[in-house]
Amino acid sequence: MQAHEVKTRIPRATKKVVGRGGKRGKTSGRGTKGQNARAGHKKRPQMRDTIKKLPKLRGEGVSRNQWKTEAVHYVVLNIGVLNLEFKSGDRVTPKVLLDHALVLKKGNKVPAIKILGTGTLDKKLDIRGCAISESAKAAIEKLGGTVK
Repeated sequence: MQAHEVKTRIPRATKKVVGRGGKRGKTSGRGTKGQNARAGHKKRPQMRDTIKKLPKLRGEGVSRNQWKTEAVHYVVLNIGVLNLEFKSGDRVTPKVLLDHALVLKKGNKVPAIKILGTGTLDKKLDIRGCAISESAKAAIEKLGGTVK
């Protein structure tokens, strides 16, 4: 056996060549007449020419997003979680919450945080730099804590 006589176990799949004569004749799988039956046919996308003519309307640049809102998306924490994590008299800021791994960075930034009133709180805390609900604020101030 020589090198040119070695056969593969799995032969390569041959690509179907269309329109070269031979078997399965006449239209060779191209259908009948029309643009798709011709040699070198290529259909361009219908809207391509219009889109290329109007580059400013394709969503590039400033103020192209019609649905962009100014809403702040908060990371939510409950006072019950703060009760477990902090001691009485501790200051709670977004940076401290990040250090305690109670929140994660969003895109390399400290996220906006909102504290809600679910759970029980029995420690005096100093909350700064966080949005806070009315019920959470009442619970913190009831124990002598401060909210700024």
